[in-house]
Amino acid sequence: MKGLVVAIQFLTRLPTPRLTVSGEEFAHSIRWFPGAGIPIGLIVAGSGWAGLRIDGWTGAFAALAAWVVVTGALHLDGLGDMADASGAAHKDRERLLAVLADPHIGSFGVTAIVLQLMAKLVLLHAVIEQGQFAALACLPAAARIAPLFWTRWIAPLHDGLGARFRGAVRTGDLVVWSALLIGAGFAFPALLVAIPAAALWGLWIKRAIGGISGDGHGAGIELVETALLLGLAMEAVL
Repeated sequence: MKGLVVAIQFLTRLPTPRLTVSGEEFAHSIRWFPGAGIPIGLIVAGSGWAGLRIDGWTGAFAALAAWVVVTGALHLDGLGDMADASGAAHKDRERLLAVLADPHIGSFGVTAIVLQLMAKLVLLHAVIEQGQFAALACLPAAARIAPLFWTRWIAPLHDGLGARFRGAVRTGDLVVWSALLIGAGFAFPALLVAIPAAALWGLWIKRAIGGISGDGHGAGIELVETALLLGLAMEAVL
């Protein structure tokens, strides 16, 4: 369970026991990324439920605010960086890597983050008004299965965070988390949207960027979460 604690420390701002880990132990924590999504989902769903006592938009805003706070906007940062880098990808690899390494955010990044937050707010409103709190609680865990596959499927972009995860994911990890996702899909079919959404992001990363990085993982998680919210919102009306 040490890996789960390390994953929660890395992916959230939740209080956890202080642990000292090696680089290898940190890399192995990716196996527990979906598990770290469970407390995130419970907090998001609980906040949405509490806000709904006032009205649907308050519930959506409470859920979104909780989502951003509990994750420390970690994945939004990755989304912004990837948006800026994609604007430089047509030039050369050196320019792309320089943009990714730049701590400042550009116009592409700002636009991407704003649109992402707007999309999540609107879709959360639909999901919360439909009362899909159990499915919402499962959503962050489902989205965090994707990085395990991206790590095995896509070469690292550079010698950074993405490269550290390379080789840490075992076949058994993929089988177990996939089985859990499929099992959850029997109760909440929209969660299976995570499969094509993760595949599409992986294909885009390979073709447009040429490799996966920590920012690529973070941006992908954000986009898979939005795709899952869209699936949940549509599920109730189809």
